[in-house]
Amino acid sequence: MQKPKFIFIAGGVMSGIGKGVTVASTARILKDYGFRVTAVKIDPYLNVDAGTMNPTEHGEVFVTDDGLECDQDIGNYERFLDEDILRTNYMTTGSVYQSVINRERALGYKGKCVETIPHVTDEIKNRLLLVAKKNKAEIVLVEIGGTVGEYQNLVFLEAGRIMKLEMPGDILFMLVSYFPVPKMLGEMKTKPTQYAVRTLNSAGVQPDFIIARSSVALDDVRKKKVSTFCNMSPGDVISAPDIASIYEIPINFEKDNLGKKILEKFNLKPRTKNVSQWTKMAGKIKTAKTPVKIGIVGKYFGTGDFTLSDSYLSVIEAIKHAAWSLNRKPEITWLDAESYEKEPVKLSELKEFDGVIVPGGFGKRGVEGKIMAINYVRENNIPFLGLCYGLQLAVVEFARNVCKLKEANTTEIEPDTSQPVICTMAEQMANIAGKKMGGTMRLGAYGCKLAEGSLSRKLYSEEKISERHRHRYEVNNRYRSVLIKKGMLIAGENTKQKLVEIIEIPQNKFFVATQFHPELKSRPLNPHPLFLGLIKASIN
Repeated sequence: MQKPKFIFIAGGVMSGIGKGVTVASTARILKDYGFRVTAVKIDPYLNVDAGTMNPTEHGEVFVTDDGLECDQDIGNYERFLDEDILRTNYMTTGSVYQSVINRERALGYKGKCVETIPHVTDEIKNRLLLVAKKNKAEIVLVEIGGTVGEYQNLVFLEAGRIMKLEMPGDILFMLVSYFPVPKMLGEMKTKPTQYAVRTLNSAGVQPDFIIARSSVALDDVRKKKVSTFCNMSPGDVISAPDIASIYEIPINFEKDNLGKKILEKFNLKPRTKNVSQWTKMAGKIKTAKTPVKIGIVGKYFGTGDFTLSDSYLSVIEAIKHAAWSLNRKPEITWLDAESYEKEPVKLSELKEFDGVIVPGGFGKRGVEGKIMAINYVRENNIPFLGLCYGLQLAVVEFARNVCKLKEANTTEIEPDTSQPVICTMAEQMANIAGKKMGGTMRLGAYGCKLAEGSLSRKLYSEEKISERHRHRYEVNNRYRSVLIKKGMLIAGENTKQKLVEIIEIPQNKFFVATQFHPELKSRPLNPHPLFLGLIKASIN
């Protein structure tokens, strides 16, 4: 196997302009050229992982098969590459420094004075080389979070600079930078990117490519200007205008031959060019015209005057994957659970939707509103999919309103409830009592056996499945018999621990809820079976 190549991707001017989808799209292009490709996300936070980060501030917490809580960009990598990403492919400043300090405490540095350079940069470099080895990757894309000029990511840029010095010809740098078009001027400005490049230069790094993010495509005049002031060929300035769907980005990049240009700089030749699947999928997105209306009842939506859909990014993408595959245009509406608590009359708006989802979450805020929404869609036979907390609250709703257990609740909300239909396992009680909160939930992939005759088994077309988890609370098995007696089907079970994984209400046309997070395994080329089932029921 040839030595691995690395592409470091940094951001310029401001955050939130699409580094993650740039990395994912570039990875997809290189994979379609026949190379084994993987991607790494570096978060410059002192958190050891993303599990303790607020989703309203940081976005969705994504979970890998091997149980790591990580940044949502790992989800983008999986969706574009159509491959599972390993836990080694995510690091934070906290995890890197933790490893260095643990090694120092164990005399791993043999009495040396431990310093940021070379010991921290060596740790980063060794982790990246391990990623290439574990993934058997020929090309590794490394996304450095944040924006150039921020103190937090300097050590990662320094690690990349050192790797380029030690591995000449095997390292490239890419800057994803914003080109504003101020309304009062009506002209695209290149100066912010010029300053971003100079800031990168001050860290000892010269970009090989600039991905020019803007509302419109760059013209030749701007490309030449950037070329002159940023010391690079005009052909290495890649236009990245706003587009309707992120899944068109690889196709857009290839208009500027990004893939071939990267391979040329690495002295590699394309092995194949297999884009038919991706192009066909992107084409279906454009041609889907008939809407399917899906409401999401949640609480992680608002910050000030803005709606943060990133809190449920994987759910949104899973809806899109399923809808597009069935030639439907997804129309997603955010529904605030707390508004139902204040004004129950608003529940009638749920009839306007073809299907309703209650996704995962934590905490007390909006819980009763979610339960009210679940009750409404169950009684009105509106297609429903509950995810994690959505399953737990569906069990609470059913226990209260069908089983007549009026005090039914989850111990997450009411620890002393007399009817704990949702509760924690013994080891989770110990974690909560000891405030061991980071990385201690039931995380990652677990096996599940599907009940014969269940809708879930029909949708999956198999008896045993594996799905990803992120939760502390479970259905209390003491209440299984009464739930089953009153018409609930336990459609999926973790056979090792006898835990409930899927519930269904068979008399409804589609009422399915899962303890796991199926949205994490949905891909644009392979929509998830449960989301396909929801959309089909919503269409019908």
